[in-house]
Amino acid sequence: KMAWKLMLLFASAAAFVEDVVCPCRVSLQFYAPWCTFCKQLDPVWHQIGSEFRSLGSPVHVGKSDATANTGLAKEFHVRTYPAIVMLKKNIKYNYSGVRTKDGIMDFANRIAGPLVRSLSSVQLFQHAMSRHDVMFVYVGATSPLKGNYTSVAEQLIVHTYFFSVSRDVLPKAVSLSTLPAVVVFKDGTYFTYSEERDGDLKLWINRERFPNFSQIDSYTLEMYFGFMAGSDYISGLVMGEIVVPTFIVVNLSNDGYFLPPGTVQTERNLLDFLDGVLNGSVQGHGGNGALQRVRRLVYDTRVTLPVFSHAPLLGCFLVAFPLTIGACFCYLCFKARPTEVDEDGTGGVYEVRKVEQSRQLSTGRVRGRRLERSPEKNDS
Repeated sequence: KMAWKLMLLFASAAAFVEDVVCPCRVSLQFYAPWCTFCKQLDPVWHQIGSEFRSLGSPVHVGKSDATANTGLAKEFHVRTYPAIVMLKKNIKYNYSGVRTKDGIMDFANRIAGPLVRSLSSVQLFQHAMSRHDVMFVYVGATSPLKGNYTSVAEQLIVHTYFFSVSRDVLPKAVSLSTLPAVVVFKDGTYFTYSEERDGDLKLWINRERFPNFSQIDSYTLEMYFGFMAGSDYISGLVMGEIVVPTFIVVNLSNDGYFLPPGTVQTERNLLDFLDGVLNGSVQGHGGNGALQRVRRLVYDTRVTLPVFSHAPLLGCFLVAFPLTIGACFCYLCFKARPTEVDEDGTGGVYEVRKVEQSRQLSTGRVRGRRLERSPEKNDS
């Protein structure tokens, strides 16, 4: 059902996807006509579609107006714009990385390819190591552990690559006590998974898929973890006081933030909170909308001027008094401005009355002069 919907959607998409017949790997962008970020992504999106088509890639690129195709957007659980979704064999993968050509194409190629990529030589292994900061590798033959590894790869392929090798492909410096094994290479070293020590394989991979130290730039790939000694920045962001210590997730692209719905006391509580942020079940706050900007301006004014904190009524008076004086001055100037006669005569009512009054005064003066002269005639 979903594949047919997408096929009908692509029939009216851009030129580079107009001849799609039965896409099995679909990269779809949901946008809104009023969304500024969607407009910025649009030329990048067309470049991605053109390049995939020129390379003969199995990935087909399309876009959908989420405000018009509300049913399709609801099926993909679209909550923000632009939303980039990859569909492969009726499995939906959401993209949450940087909205750049290289980032989106890497995501699409990762999803479109095999879940677990085999590295058959030392050269291929070294090449993969040079391209990935964190790399998960299954070592050994077919086993129940590999089946579990493949199942986890299907769920977490949106975040990282998964590889498999034979023992002779690994460097001699890598020491493994038993096979099969799952190894993560990162930060210049490696760690081996142990079910007794590390517990569930998926949870272990989900924890280890981040480098211990990341270089933070103007883009946020996934989630970066850090701490702040003071709470001034966060208090300004939420426009209020927060109880420390606490956890908060900040979206630096739009000044939004997420607060835990309850107390975070265990690792499970924290993971549930972060999963809720990623899947949209945790409500977001803040943002850079017009109303939020007005609220932030009022908050910054109140914080900047100490009088608002100590004497709010006096502060309001000091701000309102000059504004009131200025408004009264403008009103008086407007009232004192003389009325001009419009060319079409619309403003001539006042002037007609003045003319009539002038005529009446003139007539009265003439009659007065005649009355003054009449007694002279009577005397004569």
